Amino acid sequence: MGHGHHHHHVDPETGDRRVFAAIAVNLGLSVAQILGGIISGSLSLIADALHNFSDAISLIIAFTARRIARRPHDADMTFGYGRVEVVAALINYTTLIVIGLYLLYEAAMRAVDPQPVTGWIILIVAGIALVVDAVTAALTYTMSKSSVNIRAAFLHNVADALGSIAVIVAGTLILLYDWHLVDPIVTALIAGYILWHSAREIRPVIRILMLGSPPEIETRGVLDAVRGVDGVTGVHHAHFWQMDERRAALDAHVVIAEGRWNEADAIKEQVKTILAETYEIEHTTLELECARHACDAPSEFGGRGHRRETAEPG
Repeated sequence: MGHGHHHHHVDPETGDRRVFAAIAVNLGLSVAQILGGIISGSLSLIADALHNFSDAISLIIAFTARRIARRPHDADMTFGYGRVEVVAALINYTTLIVIGLYLLYEAAMRAVDPQPVTGWIILIVAGIALVVDAVTAALTYTMSKSSVNIRAAFLHNVADALGSIAVIVAGTLILLYDWHLVDPIVTALIAGYILWHSAREIRPVIRILMLGSPPEIETRGVLDAVRGVDGVTGVHHAHFWQMDERRAALDAHVVIAEGRWNEADAIKEQVKTILAETYEIEHTTLELECARHACDAPSEFGGRGHRRETAEPG
């Protein structure tokens, strides 16, 4: 059974049009929310606007990254440009964390010094925001399944929709009970959700950039599969990492059994076939070693070890 991802792909040009449409509606919404927040005096509405604006920026970054990622391999980027989408996701989540911390600070200041808020303006603008957030999420939902970059933008919009619902609740409480303290409370809740969400999603992004192994594949299981191939007596100096969100790579030294060196090429092809069929690892670089001349006391992961010296025949 394979252990890789199965993704739903959208035609690149169709995807670009969806992302561009999502950018347009988010920018328009951000302007409307900021104006509504200034007129009504609502900090929570401005907080939601800033979050929405960050989504628009993240979509712009995502759109640019998508275009760059499709460039072919070249002498400067021999692995290609696919990882630019991971970098874009890191930028987006880092920005969200900064915004979340800023909103917590503003909520604390407003709680100390509450300001009058016009509840009906909050309800109208937040209601419009909820509709726009739903439209944007629908535009990016399918693409979010196959791209960490677009998933960052999609999840931002889901968070925005929840934020809009929270703002609507705040506006309702202000209208019904004139409870103005609810505005900074809701702002703090939105900020808390942004921080929790960003901290959770940024970890797999950092893992890819740190050349970590795919979390859904057990590294020792991969090496055991290599050792299980007939004619292989050992594997060491292994590097197993994610090239990007969809592709994993393995680099390793494989020891060929003594007396089987004439079968080395066939054994190597069998190893590559098993890795591709079982774990969907298509990019493998294998250095073959004869058992008599294999590295001495090698490390399983990384570390080159030393070649064994054999005595000259007397």
